[in-house]
Amino acid sequence: MTDAIAGRKSWLDAVKPYVEKAPLAAFFLGVSSGFPFAMIGATLTTRLAQDGIDKKAVTAFTLAFLVYNLKWLWAWLVDGVRLPLLGRLGQRVSWLVFAGLLVMAAVVNLALVDPSASLIQTAYAAILVGIAGATFDIVIDAYRIETLKPEQLGVGSGMSQYGWRIGSVAAGALALVLAARIGWQGAYMACAMFALPAMLTGLLLGEPERHRDPLARRGAGELWQSISGPLLEFFRRRGAMLVLLFILLHKIGDTLANLTFRLLFDDMGYSNDEIAIYDIGIGFWAYLIGIFIGGILYARIGMKRSVLLSLILMGVSNVSFAALAALGKSNWGMAGAIGFENFASGIGGVTVVAYFSALCDLRFTAAQYALISAAASIVGRFLTGTTAGGLIEQFGYVDFYLFTTLAAMPGIALFWLMMRAGLIDASVGTAATDRTAQPPE
Repeated sequence: MTDAIAGRKSWLDAVKPYVEKAPLAAFFLGVSSGFPFAMIGATLTTRLAQDGIDKKAVTAFTLAFLVYNLKWLWAWLVDGVRLPLLGRLGQRVSWLVFAGLLVMAAVVNLALVDPSASLIQTAYAAILVGIAGATFDIVIDAYRIETLKPEQLGVGSGMSQYGWRIGSVAAGALALVLAARIGWQGAYMACAMFALPAMLTGLLLGEPERHRDPLARRGAGELWQSISGPLLEFFRRRGAMLVLLFILLHKIGDTLANLTFRLLFDDMGYSNDEIAIYDIGIGFWAYLIGIFIGGILYARIGMKRSVLLSLILMGVSNVSFAALAALGKSNWGMAGAIGFENFASGIGGVTVVAYFSALCDLRFTAAQYALISAAASIVGRFLTGTTAGGLIEQFGYVDFYLFTTLAAMPGIALFWLMMRAGLIDASVGTAATDRTAQPPE
């Protein structure tokens, strides 16, 4: 009986952090963050295809996603520019409301364009959704980091990713269901409501307790400081160049592998139903479980060891696809490879995102996290788009996935060396240390 009670308490202790106010807020922020991505992703692809648009034109619309990699160019505005009228709500809340309204307007605009009448207008509308969605992401990430306490960064990152997955999937599914009944215009307009969870979260919780306003800006010199300040502050830290190198390198192997899985499944002869069951079905639940475990690991064994463990798991997970390619078509093999990869990605998504969040200075949260998140994906995406297909044709799938495992090793080794040299602790920002807001000047 005592063991049963102890086990129940242990389970409750593990779940309790996920139902605290700040992590719950991170969940609702994530829901709103995920839906603009869905609107210009698979949902728009389906809409264009159903309107009879040429396949080459359809795939070209994925360029709208590039806006997300450029968000660091205007992220400093979210830190340093006070909005008129709305600014009375506070710097973060006012931008959260403004960006949410911007996303809703952009999605409604995309709903009103007719792809069959003008592809150019549709492309402009999709890019506007990308700009608005990226701006929403900038504010959401900053609000999440500043709302969470340092010890909640892991769980909060997990809850945010839960929300992102659910928001993107729910918005995409709702759009498809409504489009079949009331048309694409009504479907897109209904999905615009997914911006509300983040906006209401900000209005209900108010300005984050740990938010710090940068120095007041009244002239050109102060304006320049708001742009250069985030970079200068980061590079003054001990080990900043190694941290930047890790950010650039850590995801290369994972990205190279992830964007080729569907090619492997198609060449191995898996049907769409099999892909839906094993890739989407099992992968989705394995990812959610990985997120939950990642939050627990971050809390129990600390940031450094949990990040190192997740990097190793993500690197090794690519070997499972080399084994699948060598084994040949096997539903059990596919389920195992997909399950392991998504489980590892779920853990890594929590621990690595929490570490990147911890790197932020609370005066420049929006700008610094936008820079970090953009740098974290840009190298992997570039290499995947330019080399992945050629490597598969040259070496075959088995050797390709073994190569992606080797490509993950430099990031793992670099993080381990940074741990040994004490650079992880030395390089984190005030988001990982300060518990309270800066006192008013």
